[in-house]
Amino acid sequence: MKTKNFDTQVQDLKYRVLREVARFAWKGKLLENILNIPNIIVPGKTPTTRCCIYKEKAIVSERVKLAMGGNANNPNVIEVIDIACDDCPTGGYHVTDACRGCLAHRCEEACRLNAISFDDNHRAVINKNKCVECGMCAKACFYNAIISYKRPCEASCKIKAISMSEDKHAQINNDECISCGACSYQCPFGAIMDKSYITNVIDFILKSQNNTKYKVYAVVAPSISSQFRYAKLGQVIAGLKQLGFYSVIEVALGADMVAYEEAKELAQKGFLTSSCCPAFVDYIEKKFPNLKQHISHNLSPMGAIAKYIKETDPTSKVVFIGPCTAKKMEFKKDKLKGIVDTVMTFEELQALIDSKDIDLTTLEEDVLDNASYYGRIFARSGGLSEAVKQSLKEQNIEFEVKPEVCNGIEACKVALMKKGKDLLPSNFIEGMACVGGCIGGAGNITHGVTNAAEVDKYGKQALEKTILDAISVTNINK
Repeated sequence: MKTKNFDTQVQDLKYRVLREVARFAWKGKLLENILNIPNIIVPGKTPTTRCCIYKEKAIVSERVKLAMGGNANNPNVIEVIDIACDDCPTGGYHVTDACRGCLAHRCEEACRLNAISFDDNHRAVINKNKCVECGMCAKACFYNAIISYKRPCEASCKIKAISMSEDKHAQINNDECISCGACSYQCPFGAIMDKSYITNVIDFILKSQNNTKYKVYAVVAPSISSQFRYAKLGQVIAGLKQLGFYSVIEVALGADMVAYEEAKELAQKGFLTSSCCPAFVDYIEKKFPNLKQHISHNLSPMGAIAKYIKETDPTSKVVFIGPCTAKKMEFKKDKLKGIVDTVMTFEELQALIDSKDIDLTTLEEDVLDNASYYGRIFARSGGLSEAVKQSLKEQNIEFEVKPEVCNGIEACKVALMKKGKDLLPSNFIEGMACVGGCIGGAGNITHGVTNAAEVDKYGKQALEKTILDAISVTNINK
């Protein structure tokens, strides 16, 4: 049975591993208890979906490694647990029971590689060693008896960065992958996971408790308003401070900064693609390098607010907390080194809170009041475009923005292809790799359809602020 409000039991299993890793890390006893964590997660009498309890524990051991940072030799934050990736049927074209064993054998005639034969009942059989997945047999069959099947991870990866290895395990092409995490969320066996830096966060906090000049700031993404539904947002903020964070600041304030500068840049250049979503930026750089020149030169909201914190408090350590696995790749890039110290997802935050047995529902509410309405709605698709329009208005810049709001990486691909052929009527591409925007990120606790409404509700609490009001506390407009 899953706990809290996770969407799936796969998420819940990941959470329990992270929680136990965190519990031992707080006590400084992680290394001496690593081998015992699988026994805690998979007790001897617990039913298992695997062939035996020993394999289940072996898989949990691999999850523990990922919870401690994963394979240092793999630069990608998304990794495959090979031992867990063995229960999905092999993908490709399959002959179903709809095959009537007809005399025409049009499927056989359509196959140029002689990959189709017939069994004793005259039903078609596909030789996987010869088949190249061209699909001609499926088109030729009048009974629609041949279908194409993809594993969930392959189907979820819209940029085709996942394939099957010779031993039928999923493999990720790091040259293609944009680390959006869609595969990790969709894998029904949890065989694909993102690396965790939760122990780094704990280390930062423990050091700050022994050094008054060492402060750890939590910068939380605006999509937090759609998470932790069993508690109030103010209680989550109080919980972060009880964990040991010196201060909690809205990434939405960084979004206000970005909207202010991006509006000016758009008016100056006449065309721009957004820089907020690291997976979208990575996609342009890998698949549309001829359009790199159009990427906004602004940092993402995470980078913008972290830069401000570092300039204000050079002793600070900045931890981004949000829904995005691609942020775990972004913070390592040269332009953010020394600015963002590490990244944690909402899934990991839940585990961190519970590792200290903090009951959020019992806490008095704290306040989170840095950003404007427009900075907060960056969390959902279309919010960035609205913010840029508003910023142009507030700065009295006469420029008509014609946004192309791309909800998901497939929509981004279409817009970028049109731009590459000079067929795009828009002058601003808002690219969000996850459907729905950040509220659809793989690191969310929940991915419900009501998340956009929760973000708008949260944003409206700051309607009295303009973008300029929000950023007046910084030097961004001077």
